[in-house]
Amino acid sequence: MALPDGMAVRPAVAEDAAAVCALLNQVDEIEIGRAETELDEVESELRGEGVDLAQDSWLLHDADGRLVGYGLVRDRSGGERIDLDQYLLPDQLAGGLHLFDLMEARAVELARRNGAERAVLHLLLNAEPTTDTGAMRDRGWRLARRHHALRRDVSPETDPLPEPPAGVRLRDCTQEADRRTAHRLHQQTFAEHYDFKPRSYEQWLADINADTVDWTRVWVAELDGHGDVAVLRTGVRLPTLAWAFNIGVLPEARGRGLGGYLLRHFFAVHAADGRAAVGLGVDTENATGAPELYRKHGMEVDFSVDTWALVLPTA
Repeated sequence: MALPDGMAVRPAVAEDAAAVCALLNQVDEIEIGRAETELDEVESELRGEGVDLAQDSWLLHDADGRLVGYGLVRDRSGGERIDLDQYLLPDQLAGGLHLFDLMEARAVELARRNGAERAVLHLLLNAEPTTDTGAMRDRGWRLARRHHALRRDVSPETDPLPEPPAGVRLRDCTQEADRRTAHRLHQQTFAEHYDFKPRSYEQWLADINADTVDWTRVWVAELDGHGDVAVLRTGVRLPTLAWAFNIGVLPEARGRGLGGYLLRHFFAVHAADGRAAVGLGVDTENATGAPELYRKHGMEVDFSVDTWALVLPTA
């Protein structure tokens, strides 16, 4: 799709972080009713390992010079899988389709460079996005999966620190050895989940922007007779919102109340830290019982996010 007259596209640079953050928050306001993007998230994204901004990012401006779209392509797999991000203000379909042309072509180039015979593109969008999903379907994109973002209000009064189940001890990951254990447990407990990608310890640290992680808010659980069996990685998404990025329990340790304990520990610690709410994401087709556990503990659907996929040949 040709770029409409008067519109312009250029690569992003690190200094564009504030403008990109403002655009993403405009999209947030339209899609979920509030701004959810922090500047440090965008800054981290623009300096992400392996991202060549000159070739992997695009800013779309309208005829008045207003930033109306942003695209980013990331090769995290070293193989066929390529991740895309696109944020677009309403009524910018033609410019958005031009961004899709650029992003899809770059994704194919990256997969080809990796020696893959095809490029498998993934894009996350709000379930009610500003992007025209009908136009995406016309390009061959398909809806692959839906995740719910859950949310719950917390306070020190309603969420005291829970007692651990019998034989369970929790420790934080301020020590390097415990960080490696957290990585191992994450890889083991999420191995059969949708869209799981095995990652080395170094790759995992890069993925989670380890230099920004508060390791006192990441925990490993040990169970008598079994050793280390569970991991809980949390952090702060917004000044008032904490987020559980991973809650994982090894299969042999399930059914002992560990998942609920970790969830309540998450609530309590961040409530004591002064957060007013907590959240996490869950696959709607999760088969481990996690959605039921979260509902039982008062978490409710805040909004939904869809994974869209497109497969393109590299030859």
